[in-house]
Amino acid sequence: MSDPIDPPTVSTPGPLTGLLVADFSRILAGPYATMLLADLGATVIKVEGPAGDDTRTWVPPDRDGVSTYYLAINRNKRSVTLNFADDGDRALAQELAGRADVLIENFKPGGLARFGLDYASVSAGNPAVIYASISGFGTAGGASLAGYDLLVQAMSGLMSLTGDPAGPAYRAGISVFDVMSGMHAAIGILAALNHRNQTGEGQHVELSLLASALSGLVNHTSAYVAGGVVPTRMGNAHPSLFPYEPLPTADKELIVIAGNDGQFRRLCAVLDLPDLPDDPRFLHNQDRTRNREELRPLLVERLRTRPADEWFRELTEAGIVCGPINNIDDGVKLATDLGLDPVVEIDTVPGIRNPITFSSTPASYHRPPPALGADNDEVRAWLARDRRDQLP
Repeated sequence: MSDPIDPPTVSTPGPLTGLLVADFSRILAGPYATMLLADLGATVIKVEGPAGDDTRTWVPPDRDGVSTYYLAINRNKRSVTLNFADDGDRALAQELAGRADVLIENFKPGGLARFGLDYASVSAGNPAVIYASISGFGTAGGASLAGYDLLVQAMSGLMSLTGDPAGPAYRAGISVFDVMSGMHAAIGILAALNHRNQTGEGQHVELSLLASALSGLVNHTSAYVAGGVVPTRMGNAHPSLFPYEPLPTADKELIVIAGNDGQFRRLCAVLDLPDLPDDPRFLHNQDRTRNREELRPLLVERLRTRPADEWFRELTEAGIVCGPINNIDDGVKLATDLGLDPVVEIDTVPGIRNPITFSSTPASYHRPPPALGADNDEVRAWLARDRRDQLP
């Protein structure tokens, strides 16, 4: 690593301090990946066109006129605006790519070649670069398809699994495959950096939302490729476990989980259903799963006698896995109550803490999400100077 830009001023350098990342990505998957790297000490320069990242305008909601979507994934970065159609700006973009340890982009496959910013062009002058490309459907037959998370949720099969069995398919409540692809990108970049540390060689890291989706569908794609079974919508039910879903109580639903025979026996003890664990229909997990329609009403009959909060306390004390269905605010409050300190604030802009905890090289939060072109002057001036000079 040879970052010529001054690293962030923090009490403890992060594990990626000294790494220079040229972020040519936008929307979600790429910016999420680069924010994770920036939290861990990497210097990230976010390159935007004159109109800026699309998510800047994705409102509501907003904070002081700035999209909270944009705020969620762009802290700890510098922003520079470069118009690739302009000869001078294009030369600056190429210079940044030539200096970078890592370049990440999510243009349509081949879209950067005409600007001399594709992997072949960049690596010719910067052979040690780790060049990460995120596409929707890969660079072969799916190269022309737009990489939107909703599209991938539909075409991967996820939506066929989401929703009531008798109702329509639903998307997940978040852009799950964008986030997953961003995490996969970060993993791929770090693996390639380790290879570079050993050999001095850079490489092209490629991933697609569809490939991430099929990997992330884990047991469902395995059911098909290994078991010949095509999973279908089951609402909140689990195909291989019961109970493992929300069950109604006297006032609201409660998540109840019995992942093995011992947990089921303890659940029945608290519910005062002592005969169920030895009933041949419910003896083992596969029996309970096969006979869930017979078991569910027996559990619900007891759960409906008391409110969810009472059951939650008693079941938790007995070591049974259960929990309420929270709103987002309740989820953040729960993490706070559990000592996870989920919220960090940078110059009055709050965000969610990086989920990784290190004993020696913690994540840091030193720059709020930048305004469009906030660092134009210093980044442009630095790119025009000798590569050994540092950015103030």
